[in-house]
Amino acid sequence: MLLRKIEKFLRESGMPPSLFGRMAANDPRLVGDLRNGRTPRAALESRVEHFMNLHRRTPS
Repeated sequence: MLLRKIEKFLRESGMPPSLFGRMAANDPRLVGDLRNGRTPRAALESRVEHFMNLHRRTPS
């Protein structure tokens, strides 16, 4: 589920939900909407997962 992946990313990165939504999908309300039951389309899921893959902290 996309929301679980996003929540994990937010915990690990310390990024605020609104900043994540703005950067990943140009939608600062994205995380809040998903938490309230919004169902993302496949293209949005793909874009968000790509963003998370690019911005994960790499182990030192």
